[in-house]
Parts: sequence; C-alpha cells; structure tokens
Amino acid sequence: MIKISQIKSIGVSLLLTSTLLSFVGSVQAAKKDLSQEITIKSKRQSADLKNKIASYLEDVSIRQGSIAITADIVQVFSNTDAKTGEKLDTYLAKGKPALFQQQLEDGSTISLQANEIKYQPDNHIITVSGNAQVKQAGSKVTGETITYNTLSEKLEAEGSSDNSVTTVLQPAQIKAQQEKNNESKASKKDNDNN
Repeated sequence: MIKISQIKSIGVSLLLTSTLLSFVGSVQAAKKDLSQEITIKSKRQSADLKNKIASYLEDVSIRQGSIAITADIVQVFSNTDAKTGEKLDTYLAKGKPALFQQQLEDGSTISLQANEIKYQPDNHIITVSGNAQVKQAGSKVTGETITYNTLSEKLEAEGSSDNSVTTVLQPAQIKAQQEKNNESKASKKDNDNN
C-alpha cells in the first residue's frame, strides 16, 4: 500500500524533474565550437611542460567559437586517456565570479557562473561550484554545485547545508524560446527535404 507521503514525494520529484527539463529545454551546444581555434588572453601566462599544466592569470578571457570563459585564474590540465590515447583537457577557472557562456544552435545563450568552473570539453561536462547559477531564456537555477552535460542536456543542481537549490522560471520566455526552437527545427527539416 502506498502512503500519501510517498505520493507527495513522488509528485515533488516529478515536478522538480519536469521543471529542470523545461529549463534546459532543447539546449544543444553548437557542435562546431569544439573544432574552432582557441584564443586565450591574460595579463600573465606560465606553463609546467613536464606536468602538462598551463596557467593563465589576471583578467583571463578564453574564446572558442561561441564559447567564452572569463575568470581571474584559469588552469588547463592536459592528460591522455590511457585506453584510447586521446588528449583530454580540463579547464579549471576561478573568479568572483568565473563565467562560462555558449551560444546554442537555436541562437539562445546559456550562461553558467560560480566561484569555480570545471570544464571538460572532451567529456561534455561543466561543473560550477560556490554560488553557482545557470541562466537561460530568462530562467535561473542557483545552488552550491551545478553540473551540466552539454551532450545529453542533463542538469543536476545541489544545495548546501545552509541553502536549497532555487529555480526561477519565466514561463513567457520559455514558451517563446520553445516556439523559436520549433520554428528552427521546422525550417531545418524543410531545408533537409530540399
């Protein structure tokens, strides 16, 4: 026999899941970004070639296609996957706040900011922690840690012992973005059929 408290718990879980999914919507990172050149600007740069760590200090700006990262400090750790031999980079950005932005295929922008951003482009994972927030289409999720997978379009947010995760939705803007996405998909489908 299912108790009312269990039904309420399931209902809250479903509501939270649908809320997060509607926030993320049809988020699809522009795939061409990762094949673009990377430009890094900062006041100071250093490299530890033996350990494959590059450090960029003060007013750091990184651009790759529509991806933009700004921070006080960015370190890039280059590793090699033992199984595949592929190069794997991890960007660790710190700031007050550090900021990651990307224009999506539908023309909207997703923005993630926090005290620390860990970006793993090869794994399609962005983790923001410390006063973390994600914004898209006027809606916002805040928490202690937020992890976003640009490939699967999944977002997970965790609060701290002092603060819960907060989601603020802007229904009119979400609806407008969804309509724009549908128009974009229809236009693409028409172009593919021609």
